[in-house]
Amino acid sequence: MAETFPPNTDLLALRIRIDALDRELLELLNRRAALAQEVGEVKKKEGSVAFRPEREAQVIDGLKATNPGPLRTDSVAPIWREIMSACRALETPTRVAYLGPAGTFSEEAALGFFGSSIVRVPCVSTDEVFRTTSAGAADFGVVPVENSTEGVVARTLDLFLTEPLFIIGETSLAVRQNLLRRENSLAAIGAVCAHPQALAQCHAWLSNHLPQVERRPVSSNAEGARLASLDPTLAAIASERAGSEFGLHVVAPAIQDDPHNRTRFAVITHPDRQPQPQASGHDCTSLVVSVANRPGAVHDMLVPLKQHGVSMTRFESRPARSGQWEYYFYIDLQGHPDQPEVAAALKELRGVCAFFKLLGTYPIDVH
Repeated sequence: MAETFPPNTDLLALRIRIDALDRELLELLNRRAALAQEVGEVKKKEGSVAFRPEREAQVIDGLKATNPGPLRTDSVAPIWREIMSACRALETPTRVAYLGPAGTFSEEAALGFFGSSIVRVPCVSTDEVFRTTSAGAADFGVVPVENSTEGVVARTLDLFLTEPLFIIGETSLAVRQNLLRRENSLAAIGAVCAHPQALAQCHAWLSNHLPQVERRPVSSNAEGARLASLDPTLAAIASERAGSEFGLHVVAPAIQDDPHNRTRFAVITHPDRQPQPQASGHDCTSLVVSVANRPGAVHDMLVPLKQHGVSMTRFESRPARSGQWEYYFYIDLQGHPDQPEVAAALKELRGVCAFFKLLGTYPIDVH
């Protein structure tokens, strides 16, 4: 017969205090939600939008700066994003498109940025995320821009050229890739299914552990997990969340070649539905440009940035596909066009470029 112990009175007393605080927190959250509803009514009368990324960034930054602990500062942002998401949902449902199905890193990024109180709009490809958002079937889209191991996501950059969407936010995600399968074994695997980026991120592990196994590209990691759930000869590379979604074993955890692997995502929308975010104090301005194919043209393009003291944090080139060895340059600048030095640099830069498109200005993702 199991031995019984008397209740720990100190533990019971602490639990009673925690329960009382939880009820107090719930009351305060409902008071905040009521105020958010009042804000929503004012916004409706003014005709302004419900979601302001710079305002939410400022709220979170202010709370992190004044956090006395013992709650960790990096825990503040995800907690308050959920609170703001739930309050925002009382104003209007926020529809967010991303690369699906359920369990993708894109879905995780969308939930991390907007919180879980959204209407999820999973899409079969990045192209469809752009189309869905452009057509208004989603208010926002979340698309991968670059990976710390494999570099830029070329298709996303190409779509920014042709689609009328712009960036209003960014978020980055630590990417932990896992080998998933119905059978909890590496034996008798016929093919590994994953997005091409994931296959590339796990190249060394696959070469060492499954050198003869076919690497089968699919539209998303979660789609690979779905296929693996239907066929015992298939394995997938995806998140633990995707494994739980489709009932798969984690046969090998964290198989990405870079243990610090991260993916950066852009949050996109149509300029007719959302204004450009105002300056938050730590902003990024993204643009794509091209210059005439002549000696010194790229140098001339960079001169305005140096003269006005504007820092360039990213510089990528993509072929223009004109057959003339011409390129588009994707540039991230530190700062906001409301700052005089940034505005002056952009004005001069526009004057020396054959093509100039502002892709967006937005609060940077601060961890």
